[in-house]
Amino acid sequence: MERRFARTPEDDQFVVDLRRDLHMHPELAWEEFRTAGRVAELAREAGLEVREGVAGTGVVAILRGAGTPPASGRRTILIRADMDALPILEAPGRPHGSTVPGKMHACGHDGHVAMATTAARVLARGRDQLPGDIVFAFQPAEETDGGAAPMIAAGALTGVQAAIGIHLANTIPIGQVAAQPGPVTAATDGFVVTIRGKGGHAARPHLSIDPVAIACQVIPSLHVLMTREKSPAQPGVLTIGAIHAGTVGNVIADTCEFRGTLRTYDPELRLRLRDRVVELVTGITASFRGTAVVEWDGGAYPPTINDPEVTEIVRRVAGAVVGEANVVTHEASLGGDDMAYFLEAVPGCYFRVGSANPARGIDGPGHSPRFDIDEACLPIGVDVLVGTAVAFLAGD
Repeated sequence: MERRFARTPEDDQFVVDLRRDLHMHPELAWEEFRTAGRVAELAREAGLEVREGVAGTGVVAILRGAGTPPASGRRTILIRADMDALPILEAPGRPHGSTVPGKMHACGHDGHVAMATTAARVLARGRDQLPGDIVFAFQPAEETDGGAAPMIAAGALTGVQAAIGIHLANTIPIGQVAAQPGPVTAATDGFVVTIRGKGGHAARPHLSIDPVAIACQVIPSLHVLMTREKSPAQPGVLTIGAIHAGTVGNVIADTCEFRGTLRTYDPELRLRLRDRVVELVTGITASFRGTAVVEWDGGAYPPTINDPEVTEIVRRVAGAVVGEANVVTHEASLGGDDMAYFLEAVPGCYFRVGSANPARGIDGPGHSPRFDIDEACLPIGVDVLVGTAVAFLAGD
């Protein structure tokens, strides 16, 4: 890292202290008032232009560089950090554990905010040599219906040419950084199927149209669909997570409802499978004299796709931070993340920083009451954020 953008021991203590403070005071989606207030205060102290209340609880902080732009022209890069916690009761025994029963930072968002805020402090000290601008988007509600799209609608990406985001990962050991071009997370298409039949007495099924029996034909056929309507080389999964019908065992219900999710990376495959799900559900149901409606979740996230050029900058910077041998690839997740909206709008990279240390018992998976991080990962993340921003703005 260039000396003018180097971390200090004070920065290292700051990022740990901030992460612990946020961890002790978790806030759920759209309730991140304290978190947003802390971020806004610290950004102003560092000399950034701050806009609060963006898309509800979001914060946009802009660092205006005063350095000479490269020959290719002045640039702006966005750094995104999600702020929300989860409705999980944290495992006891941690000195900096959650002080709010039933709420916990179980996915590392406290670390994301702390790293981005610290990166802003480091970069602000060198603003005279910074050849462009940096937008810090502290985003609400990644874990639910998504704060990214509303933040973009509110102008968070105005004038931005690239975006990067960071995610701590207990699937990677401390000291490693994972970044690769292409898919990172999947499109998350949730759906609800309502099958309508004709209720009646369980002893006289021939006088009814049994929606439960129909659902028992439809659901296995949806799983077969995934093995025959896409290439085996294409990632994708369909899961049914809930089914509801009736109240007692001797009555045939009028309706049966089940809910599921379809996860894909490829946009064309996504649309084709959505169509085929509807055709299969309605076709099988009709063959049993019932009717069916398929409703798709309007808030589904698109896939998160890393741009090759921006990803290469991240990998090069990460190699200087942790050593080239510790810059790895990570299996793309069929989970979802609304970082996808930023990377749909501009090229960018969503990268992971290893936070696991099994030797210290720090290996709980994300969204688990046991989730924690080895805080030595935090300065690593700061350096990669700072170095990538500087390199992009310099046109390197």
